Amino acid sequence: MHLVTTIHGLPVAFALTNPKVDERDVLIDLVSLQPAMFHHPGGLILVVDKGYRDRITETWLNETDIDVIRPAYRNEAPRPGRLILRAVRQNIESVNQTLKNQLDLERHGGRTPAGAAVRVLQRLLAMTAAIWHNWHTDQRSCDH
Repeated sequence: MHLVTTIHGLPVAFALTNPKVDERDVLIDLVSLQPAMFHHPGGLILVVDKGYRDRITETWLNETDIDVIRPAYRNEAPRPGRLILRAVRQNIESVNQTLKNQLDLERHGGRTPAGAAVRVLQRLLAMTAAIWHNWHTDQRSCDH
């Protein structure tokens, strides 16, 4: 599963793919399919992991007015945005843990691809509804 969230963990885009599909291609597809979702007048910052390291992908995203922040490899110079990465890393891990553990995403019980997709979508919608509810009832300390 590939997931794009807001800085607060609210899911805004996802894709279920074969594990052999390159995650950079999935990201480009997500941005291409919903360009308005990935546009902000002041630009957009996308925090990703090391697996998205690719000059072509980063150049394409930059041309789409999306700045990419990712950890540097050991053989790379420190990259811009290290402080932002540290600040949001806990939110990223919290979303991942919520989906894996509390929402039981790894044991979805779907017996067919369509069944698995429905069950994953149910869990994403449940998490989205809970985050939305918390924000609208001013319970922000319980985002996940």
